[in-house]
Parts: sequence; C-alpha cells; structure tokens
Amino acid sequence: MKRLKRWLVIIFLSLLAASAPAQQTPPPSDQNLAPGYTRKYHADPARSDSEFGALAYMRVVMRAQMLYNKKNGHYASSLSQLVHTGTFTQRMVNTERGDYTVGFRPKKDKFMLTMTPKNLDAQHRSFYAEDDGKIHADESKAADAGSDVIETHRW
Repeated sequence: MKRLKRWLVIIFLSLLAASAPAQQTPPPSDQNLAPGYTRKYHADPARSDSEFGALAYMRVVMRAQMLYNKKNGHYASSLSQLVHTGTFTQRMVNTERGDYTVGFRPKKDKFMLTMTPKNLDAQHRSFYAEDDGKIHADESKAADAGSDVIETHRW
C-alpha cells in the first residue's frame, strides 16, 4: 500500500511539474518593427521582412560552414564551396540578396559573414557573424564583433 501511495505522489508531482509554464525568453521589443511586419516566431529578432530574409540566409551559411568543417576539417574558403552542404544551394552563391549584400571573408580556421543593407536604418540593420555562432546587429554602422548579439547558435 505504501508503494502505491509513493507512486501516486510521484505521478502527481510529475504531472504538476509538466503543467507548470516553462520559462521562455521574452520576444524582442516591437517598437522598431517596420509597419505591417509581424514576427515569424516567438523570439524573431528581425524588424522587417528584409531583415528576416537576411538572417535566414546567415543561418543557412553558418550551418553549412559548420557541416563543411565537420566533414573536411576546415571551413570553406568561398561560398561556392558550400553548394550542396546542408541546405546551401547554387543560387545562394549570389551575394546580392534583395535589400542586402553578402560579405564573406574566410580566414585560417574561421570565417566572417556580413549582411550589409543598401540603406541602413532601424528596419534594415547590418549583421555580422563568425564561426562562434553569434549574430551581431547594428543600426547605425557596419556591424562587427563588438555590436549587440541578437542571436546565438550552438551547432
């Protein structure tokens, strides 16, 4: 009988813990969103559709670089080397990406990726990433490693 009570208590506590709301990261502020832009997911750091596309491109390149490095023991030295790695396609080698221009600089054992908007403003920030998985953003100048981190990936 004591075993049954113990099991019922364990089950009850498990159900209670499972029903408690999980702590989630609050979504970024909506004050700088472009008119008509709605967030695509809870923690979406983009402020416009253009930014969403630029950040999505960066995630694909960063993931492809991690996969390429895992397979070859070093990062790709050009975007064309990433074709067919992960979801990186031939079309993505083009560095003109809508309102943004891609900057890719390979270095020994690392890489730098930038997305520079044609017009820099609050809804078209510049972005910067390295092999550490952090995406930095800046709305007043070209983003660099010292700019605010808006997203972190652990591949």
